[in-house]
Amino acid sequence: MRALITGITGFVGSHLAEFLVRETDWDIIGMVRWRSPLDNIATLVPMVNRGERLSLVYADLRDSHSLAVAVKDSTPDYVFHLAAQSYPHTSFVSAVDTLETNIQGTVRLLDALRETKAVIHVCSSSEVYGRAKSIPINEEAPFHPASPYAISKAGADMIARHYAEAYGMNIQVTRMFTHTGVRRGDVFVESSFAKQIAMIEAGQMAEPIRVGNLQSLRTVVDVRDAVRAYYMVLTVNPIPGAVYNIGGDFSCTVGDILAALQHAAGTNYAFEVESARLRPVDADLQVPDCSKFMAHTGWRPEIPFEDTMKDLVEYWRKAVRARSWLIR
Repeated sequence: MRALITGITGFVGSHLAEFLVRETDWDIIGMVRWRSPLDNIATLVPMVNRGERLSLVYADLRDSHSLAVAVKDSTPDYVFHLAAQSYPHTSFVSAVDTLETNIQGTVRLLDALRETKAVIHVCSSSEVYGRAKSIPINEEAPFHPASPYAISKAGADMIARHYAEAYGMNIQVTRMFTHTGVRRGDVFVESSFAKQIAMIEAGQMAEPIRVGNLQSLRTVVDVRDAVRAYYMVLTVNPIPGAVYNIGGDFSCTVGDILAALQHAAGTNYAFEVESARLRPVDADLQVPDCSKFMAHTGWRPEIPFEDTMKDLVEYWRKAVRARSWLIR
């Protein structure tokens, strides 16, 4: 079997590649852009160099021809479409780029895959629900996207389901809720907190920790549980056009996440709200009902929240020590 991962060098893509290397005997093809940094897949690059199960193809969601070539060269049985402009906060100042990459890029990829028999996973987001009116949120909840990023994911979500219905493609859509862990980008709240804690410890910045909206409610799952779920989406009786919420079973406020990170680090630093970290509109009730996916696959989150927070702190401590000249 052959699996194509778009966005393999990203946070989730790199963890998915590690999972597939460890848990399957598949050949894995990672789609990267010409200038994609390979830091996140550094432990896997030797496999690429040896030609051992893992290879890279160069393509861009903005370029239809490159996608067509990548699909032709990889001949995938499974496709995990993870590549995206994935930063909600950034999307407020880069709305056009976000919409172009995430909506039209998904259209271009699915067009390239139309003549294949691949089973396809399109990664949507819980952000499509936006400011939910009630929780927990199930798959029938109305869309109320609260950022250009969320709007772009709502578009990709609907495009994927349309292609499944119109062209008979075996496409599964997931709406993943908050997921985090090692290699999480520092534009995301919990990783930003962990990075700042590590920098204060190392004397590279002074207190306080800069924060945004600490009252926003989140349900957190470890990225390693998330990629296991993605694998099961495509391998446990995939139903064309199916849509699933996926998320953790531990809910807390963003303030609770900060407290958990400080506890994991053994710190008690002061913090203050920084206006630049506040979204114009916040998706503030992100608590999922995942019963549909759990009933279909038997998946359950396994990694405790506390372990995820410890891992995140240790990751940033190592990053600050090893690459302090790169850290702002």
